[in-house]
Amino acid sequence: MSTPKSHPRFKSLKTRDTIVDGVNKGITSIHGLIAHGRGEAFDYLLGEKTNEFAIESINSASAMLLLAKHPVISVNGNTAILVPSELVKLSEHIPAKLEVNIFHISKEREKKIRRHLIKAGAREVLLPERDKRFMVPFIEHNRRYVNRDGIFSADVVFVPLEDGDRASALIKSGKRVITIDMNPLSRTAQCSDITIVDNIIRAVPLLIERIMDYKKTKDKGQLKKIVDRYDNKRILAEALWHIRQYSLIL
Repeated sequence: MSTPKSHPRFKSLKTRDTIVDGVNKGITSIHGLIAHGRGEAFDYLLGEKTNEFAIESINSASAMLLLAKHPVISVNGNTAILVPSELVKLSEHIPAKLEVNIFHISKEREKKIRRHLIKAGAREVLLPERDKRFMVPFIEHNRRYVNRDGIFSADVVFVPLEDGDRASALIKSGKRVITIDMNPLSRTAQCSDITIVDNIIRAVPLLIERIMDYKKTKDKGQLKKIVDRYDNKRILAEALWHIRQYSLIL
């Protein structure tokens, strides 16, 4: 699709094209189109910009990732096609492992996502193991399978565009969970330790910038204060207030 930059929905339409391209390449599930459309609707209500409440979440998420002993970035089809090079850069700057994890069972798609990330610059991308010894408890479907050296051993898991039941299962397993979700009412947003209510294509580059800034301080005490002061319920309430106010002026 050829979209002129003057089109008021230029960025939104280009992102849709990217998701469709992901489906055609076998990276994104066709169900991911539905999930993206739902998120796009919320982005309209966020004003299609990164708001102050999202910045606060990004700051705390950056601090938590840098303090983690074994951070892991969980990658599904939508995240892989939307921000592949950014995820690779993020993993390098933390540093954190990259691990593929998808809802609909497909070893072929898992391998395609891994190849896509490697093409984007990743040196290593973990795949889930179908081993009952290394599963996330409290969950029944395919996303319970993880890699023993990745999510299974992680203390902090970054799970953008995540399923609510898996985010909840990770929390119940004793892990800290950071997510990106444009719907502050979703199960994922509500149960995560830190929810970045923003579009992933805006949020991940900002995460990288903040992590690079925080690494210069080398003050773990200050980073801990940033995490300890964070209140996810307040952030979600602010996001909902913003959506209500913005919808009144549309």
